Amino acid sequence: MTEFIPPGSRFIDLPSPFPMKRGGALHGARMAYETWGTLNAAGDNAILILTGLSPDAHAASNADDPSPGWWEAMLGPGKPIDTDRWFVVCANSLGSCKGSTGPASVNPDTGALYRLTYPELSVEDGADAAVHVVRALGIERLACVIGNSMGGMVALALLIRHPGLARTHINISGAARALPFSIAIRSLQREAIRLDPNWNNGDYDDDRYPESGMRMARKLGVITYRSALEWDGRFGRVRLDSDRADEDPFGLEFEVESYLEGHARRFVRRFDPNCYLYLSRSMDWFDAGECCGDGRAHSDADTRRALASIRLDRAMAIGVHTDILFPLQQQQEIADGLAAGGTDARFVPLESPQGHDAFLVDIGRFGPAVAGFLADL
Repeated sequence: MTEFIPPGSRFIDLPSPFPMKRGGALHGARMAYETWGTLNAAGDNAILILTGLSPDAHAASNADDPSPGWWEAMLGPGKPIDTDRWFVVCANSLGSCKGSTGPASVNPDTGALYRLTYPELSVEDGADAAVHVVRALGIERLACVIGNSMGGMVALALLIRHPGLARTHINISGAARALPFSIAIRSLQREAIRLDPNWNNGDYDDDRYPESGMRMARKLGVITYRSALEWDGRFGRVRLDSDRADEDPFGLEFEVESYLEGHARRFVRRFDPNCYLYLSRSMDWFDAGECCGDGRAHSDADTRRALASIRLDRAMAIGVHTDILFPLQQQQEIADGLAAGGTDARFVPLESPQGHDAFLVDIGRFGPAVAGFLADL
């Protein structure tokens, strides 16, 4: 078990202690981040990108790390997020294993890995940590905060808890709260990991590692990241060329099964299981209506009031019709809630067949929407 830190990562220390929303605090914690472009003299051209659960801070190639990033087609000179104009910061999520302090990090108080002694993690903690990155870089106000998937949740928490930090917002396939279907899927993913005997209540190593649990968790996730339309068009009912082995009569038979297996095996040793559990649960707990006040949302109206409390010049919420994990009504809720508070907010539903992951791959649809919004700033 180890952290997986991109070679171009930079680090900012968090205040010590760093208090967590649900109790406890981190000591000697840090955030990993990367940047592109140049902050102008006025300091008003900064964009913050907040990621989904598993990505690192390496959203695109840069001088410190020329390898392609997870949003390479979207970010760079002349691209939809044009780094010839914008100074872009991407922060790795607090609780991750990609450089920011998480359960796979060493607890400086004990010299041992945090594992399950890591404090309970909330989306709001990630928002507060990202704000420290922004402030440490000398940015007083962001031109825009862009949040994808889980990052859309973090962005909303940031905007509620830190009023005035950003002029505008783009929420991509995000949500103001977790829905029962999404909670159910993530609950099954966590159960798959916890029921693997090698998880051992979070105390595992590279030799005794919960690989089967992580494989199942990742497969469940990948199934929900794409749509039924995408799976059918990509694989159909095509069978594998080789016959099933007699000793494995219920083994892989269809190409879609082989794809899921290969994808899962590439992932399981590249993301720490405990970090996965903490980040996954933080998404289930999130409701924008809990970000302030007594910490509990009592009704749908609390969520709507929380969104309406955000003060922005402009905002855009983008989603796709085929997203079953963060369905389109959640982006509609964000846009409507922001508009109710006086923000010039647009809801942009896209027809991409690629489900929740469309923002990563369908740049032909997402790119023009993002570029058009930023061009008007």
